[in-house]
Amino acid sequence: MKINSNETPSNREGGECGKLVALSQSHIQFGWWSLLAFLATGIILEALHGFKVPWYLNVGNETRRLMFTLGHAHGTLFAIVNIALGCSCTLLAPRLKYSHFTAASFLLKISTLAMPIGFILGGVQIYAGDPGVGIVLVPVAAILLLVAIAKIALAFSKLSTINK
Repeated sequence: MKINSNETPSNREGGECGKLVALSQSHIQFGWWSLLAFLATGIILEALHGFKVPWYLNVGNETRRLMFTLGHAHGTLFAIVNIALGCSCTLLAPRLKYSHFTAASFLLKISTLAMPIGFILGGVQIYAGDPGVGIVLVPVAAILLLVAIAKIALAFSKLSTINK
């Protein structure tokens, strides 16, 4: 089948396949923008370190540094996971079911934002070496992430049974 350069997979394939391609494109876009944001956060942290900003570097602020570093690292990693999901779904769209990914997609995007933001908010205000109240987002996001990844793994494990 010859593909017109103006034709996207979602235009060629109707219905479920088109929805899955659109979902995968949204994860790729979300992932790249998230990657930009969390890499920029890392650059800001490097600048705080490089300029020896006391609010960030003082010995009493180790918790702050840890929370900010964890926020940056988790955000960067989750952004890459979104890109990987988008690429995987795009590559295998004709063989996957859109309905297997709707909840997982939502949960993955929420956890991509909630966990790093929870760490960062936890580091903004620290209390005697303990993170601030924003840290409560982290365990919630961790559970959402586990559910999302389990649903994604299940969807891809069903791949071999589809179209048989």
